[in-house]
Amino acid sequence: MRNYDDEVLNAFLENQSRLFSPDVAETLDEADDFLSEVMAVVVDSAEEVIAYFEEEGVDLEGLSGTELLDADEVFAVGDGRYLIVES
Repeated sequence: MRNYDDEVLNAFLENQSRLFSPDVAETLDEADDFLSEVMAVVVDSAEEVIAYFEEEGVDLEGLSGTELLDADEVFAVGDGRYLIVES
């Protein structure tokens, strides 16, 4: 049984090259295993992305919400959710 749904896994597979070269996964199962290993987080909104980074102690001064959502480790799932993969 997978820890992440297909939409999240596909978003990662399609965009993983932003963070990793070469790619770390080729299949949904490999993506799920990798994301589980690195304890990737799925949040339900852009506001939750900001809250996540604030909780992690990231200094967000001078960063707009758009810049944060465009960060390499933030993947838009496409349904309003975001996957955060800290490398």
